[in-house]
Parts: sequence; structure tokens; C-alpha cells
Amino acid sequence: MSALARGTTRLRGVLDADDTAHMQNALRTLGVGVDSADEVTTIVGSGGTFPVSAASLFLGNAGTAMRPLTAALAMQGGDYALAGVPRMHERPIGDLVDALRLLGCDVRYTRNDGFPPLAIGPAGGRAGGRVPIRGDVSSQFLSALLMALPLAHAARHSDTTVTLTTPLISRPYVEITTRLMRRFGVSVQTPDASSFIVTATPGYRSPGELHVEGDASAASYFLAAGVIGGGPVRVTGVGRDSIQGDVAFADVLARQGADIRYGADWIEARRGQALTGGTIDCVEIPDAAMTLAIVALFADAPTRLVNIGSWRVKETDRIAAMATELGKLGVTLKAGNDWLEVTPLRAFRHAAIDTYDDHRMAMCFSLAAFGGTGVTINDPGCVRKTFPGYFDALAAVARNG
Repeated sequence: MSALARGTTRLRGVLDADDTAHMQNALRTLGVGVDSADEVTTIVGSGGTFPVSAASLFLGNAGTAMRPLTAALAMQGGDYALAGVPRMHERPIGDLVDALRLLGCDVRYTRNDGFPPLAIGPAGGRAGGRVPIRGDVSSQFLSALLMALPLAHAARHSDTTVTLTTPLISRPYVEITTRLMRRFGVSVQTPDASSFIVTATPGYRSPGELHVEGDASAASYFLAAGVIGGGPVRVTGVGRDSIQGDVAFADVLARQGADIRYGADWIEARRGQALTGGTIDCVEIPDAAMTLAIVALFADAPTRLVNIGSWRVKETDRIAAMATELGKLGVTLKAGNDWLEVTPLRAFRHAAIDTYDDHRMAMCFSLAAFGGTGVTINDPGCVRKTFPGYFDALAAVARNG
């Protein structure tokens, strides 16, 4: 949004990791001024049109770069190629492309239909009317479409209504998108649960300066450590007033019996009562739900995580990967297309955990070390995707404990 806005935006607290590096490098390739110094990232907005109209972009495995850039570039139009690592080319994007094509955008698959890599042509998209999109595969498709609509032809004069054809997963992530769009001067109305109206707008305008919250998904590992390790562990940068849906992970821990305390910008976790199991609906916290699969090992009854079908199209098939690696620890489990049931472990066994180049696999399974026998994480460097300093931070918490 900063890159597409009128004016210069200063962002404080930007994550230094692979995903954000791919986005920043792509923006520089597209002619946007991006500079990071003294923990402030300064972005000189392009006023709604990327200066470079032809480019090839490599986006690694960053879905949060691939999806919104696909939408923004297609809506603007040009001569662009977008590609990533092999796993990115297995992650679906067809629902977003279908919606963009309905708006007049020229998006082509250059290898397999429904998946990157992509080629984008000069047509651009046009605002107005209604456009349908599915909501049950990835919330990033809807977020990307909403973010791109202010760039469409006639957006200054026409409202566009986006309608969901299936229930929306990860709704809190879309709410982050719409709240930030409002901060950048674009109104998104939500008259009902399946409609999003991007009102006529002259485009994004910079709010001047924004502070980026700490990552609530990353906070889940340390909150879990506080509960299963005894605690207390306090995470700062997110709190009861956070705009991120993954802070609900702390509420889930509390319902399971953990002692959870909140401040405006912090959450603290410690052992409380014995952790209960049961069924947990994870539709709004799919990333943090992976941490719950490890917490389940320390509960007093089986835990079933439901509505996690989106795990299968993430950095790896996380349901399959989680089932395989939990089995190495000696866990009895069951798995389905969109659910996973984990039985508590009374005796842990040491295992070498494969991470499938998935940062969350590495971070989740590090918590199995609280079972008393330790665990070996293969390819720990995969955490550089979103949290390069994770293992140093975990070691610091363990030493302090």
C-alpha cells in the first residue's frame, strides 16, 4: 500500500526476513524507492502506478508477495513475469486469477493452469459491478483483490463489490487488510459476511508513518513455551488491542486451562490448570493452530483441530507433514482432509524432525523439547522465512527460565 500511495511512508518495525526481503526487492525492481535505515523503512509512493512497466520478479515462497503483487500488477497492466521456488509453483492461485480475468485483466499461466509462474499483459482491470471469488482456499486471494481494486480503470468513479462464493477462512487477516486500506484513505464497506465493497476512490494516500505490530503468529510459540514449560513468558508488541486475529491463540490456551494475562501491548503465559483437550475450531487462526498441535501433546485428553484444510496449500502440506513428524515422537494421531487429532504423549522419544523447508514446522517442533528428551530440528535455517532469530530467542527464554 505504501508503494502504491501518494506520498512517502515511514514504516517502523518492519520484519527483517525472507518474505519481506522478496517484497522489498520486487518493489525496487518495479521502480519504487525503498530504503531501510535505523529500524525505519521509508517507501516513496508511486501514486498508483508502478514506474517500471516490464519486469521479471522472483518471489521465493512468499505467498504474501506473490498474491498481492499478482493482483496489483494485473490491475495496472504491463509486461510482467512472476515466479518463485518449486513449492510456490505448487501453491494454487487460480481463484485469484479467475477474479482478475473477470475484471478484464490479462493473466496467463506459463506452466500449469491454476498455479504460478504467471505472465501478465497490458490490459489492466476495470472497476465497477460485482466480482465473485472463493474464500475457502486462502484469504490472501480476497485480500489481494481488495488491495488491487483502487488501481483499476474507473476506480475513481465506480464502486466494486466483491462477493464470496464459499465461506471465508482466516477472516481476521482480511480485516487487517481492510483496516489498513482505510488508514491509506480507501473505504471498504462490509454490509454482510460475504460482501466487500471497495468504494470509488482517487487511490491510496500515505498516512505518513505506521508502526508494524509484532507478529502474533510468531508469538504463539513463546506463549506455548510459557504454558508447557511453566513460565511466565511475556511477549511484547502484541496485546489485547492487537489488530491480528492470531492473538486469539492466547484465548484458546486460556480455555484449555492456561494462565493468560494481557496488557495493551503484551501477553503473558504461564502454567495454570491441567490442559484440557477437546475440539478446537481453527478456521480463524490456521497458522497459530500448528502450535496447538504441539500443545496437544501436553494435554490430559486428545485434541482435535478442525477447519485446517488451508494447511494443505501452505509452504508444505502441513497436515501430512505434521502427521509424519508427530509419529516420529511416538504420537498416536488421526488425520483427515481438514482436521488432525492428536493424543497426548506420556513418554516422549527423541526424534530428528524434517521441516520440509517450512518455517512453522521448525518452530512448532522445537517446543517438543519440553517433553524432556530433546528433539533435533533438521534444516533449522528455514526459519529465516519469517523469523531468522527464532532459535536465539528461544534459547534466551530457556536460559532465563
